[in-house]
Amino acid sequence: MKLEVRDLEKTYGTKSGSTQALTPTSFEIGDGEFVSLLGPSGCGKSTTLYMIAGLEPASGGEILLNHKPVTGPCPERGMVFQNYTLFPWLTVSENARFSFQLAENLDYTRSVGEIMADIGRAYSLLDLMGLHQFYDAYPRELSGGMKQRVAIARALVNRPAVLLMDEPFGALDAQTREEMQELMRLLHAYEKTTVLFVTHDIEEAIYLSTRILVFSARPGRIIRDVRVSFAGRTPELKLDPEFIRLKRELVGLLHRDQPPGIDREALLRKLVAQQN
Repeated sequence: MKLEVRDLEKTYGTKSGSTQALTPTSFEIGDGEFVSLLGPSGCGKSTTLYMIAGLEPASGGEILLNHKPVTGPCPERGMVFQNYTLFPWLTVSENARFSFQLAENLDYTRSVGEIMADIGRAYSLLDLMGLHQFYDAYPRELSGGMKQRVAIARALVNRPAVLLMDEPFGALDAQTREEMQELMRLLHAYEKTTVLFVTHDIEEAIYLSTRILVFSARPGRIIRDVRVSFAGRTPELKLDPEFIRLKRELVGLLHRDQPPGIDREALLRKLVAQQN
């Protein structure tokens, strides 16, 4: 599997003119890589992901998956969103099986054996997610972390060539987020799925990734392609001096590229003076 992004750009039309979200950007992702897109809010990370998913049209450039142009959504690109996107009227197992059941309705050539194998894979993924007791539960009965586990299982059922994840743990509490990071680490290690992962969290990016693409502030562009080569990954890695050094380097990169900040202290003094 090879994902190629060539001179990809995005400009949004507004009432006052146009806003460039992403300047021409190019990168490649090889088979089995876990690549994080890291950068400040509004820098085009999620926009890039949505264009690769085929959910957002590009203003310029092209996206190739296995040398074929990306022109719209496709089962080869699984997507996990930040918000929980489960169907509330379906149970956990029905949500997990939804994508391949939809494919079955369109493909009448599939054998009973192939269909049963897909069903078995869906239940195996739910078991791996620790949801074996919740097959018949509905999304309203699940915690946020459990909903996201179902969403990840659903995205992996079809064995996508690349899994696209848009800040999937951003709405979770700290403890659940760490559990989900460990789950993703194990999934990547054993499934060998290629992952493109959007995050604001520097530690999360370092812990999970084999590469980190650092984006500038808007209009976004890649300012650094960082290779992450830690051999063993356990939670204790976050205390390793090399991990901390890399985190410090990435913090410096992100802060260096930021535009001049707002003098909030001066604004607060002005606000207090107005109130008095």
